[in-house]
Amino acid sequence: MSNSREQYGAKVSSLDKSSSSVSLVKEVDYKTMGRKDFIIHEAIKLFSLNGYLNTGIKDIVESSNSSKGGFYHYFDSKENLFYIVLAEAQRIWREKTLDGLDHIDNPVDKIVQLLMNYKDNYLKDSEMFPGGCIFVTLFVELNNQRPHLAKEVEKGFISLKKMLRELLDEGKEFGYLKEDVNASAVSEMLFSGMLGSSIFYGAEKLPENVDVSINSLITYIHSLRSEIRKRNIPKYA
Repeated sequence: MSNSREQYGAKVSSLDKSSSSVSLVKEVDYKTMGRKDFIIHEAIKLFSLNGYLNTGIKDIVESSNSSKGGFYHYFDSKENLFYIVLAEAQRIWREKTLDGLDHIDNPVDKIVQLLMNYKDNYLKDSEMFPGGCIFVTLFVELNNQRPHLAKEVEKGFISLKKMLRELLDEGKEFGYLKEDVNASAVSEMLFSGMLGSSIFYGAEKLPENVDVSINSLITYIHSLRSEIRKRNIPKYA
């Protein structure tokens, strides 16, 4: 078992490096932010709330207290801004959702912590994402009208499902999950549950409902644990 444990540690280290080097979540200090970054963050809020197509350059300029000339000084076009906004939104997602995962060895505990972070640190961040999960908003809106932009958003969904699948596979390999767990099916269910929670939260803005939705996923994950490992389950929810 010691050899397996060493192999597992190596895999976890590799996953952490590929996922992100995560630091503690910090609030955005708008007073010290440069003009370009301020425009980007205001665009994130507007895209989250109204979508890409329903947000004009005029809206972004007014929200950031800038000018049209100032906008084009930093960005070639609204679509150019979209790619920059998407990259920054993904960075924020990683910072908030993957926080602390690199300090956890057990892959099942990593999933539980990810779900908790997603619920408490990301979805409930109404200051940065007043309309809820920006990725869901953009993907639903752009899938038919701007498919090339929707594909960029979808890449993040694919990466998330891949991460969940890898953690579940490792959980089975090293005895943290029951042998009959279907990692592919469970990863799809977790992904769908996370997206479903973000859609309802974006519409309702009721923290108690998103708590119920995500906590039900956590409870389900606990039910898949190997009986041998259950005695050491930390109390998350």
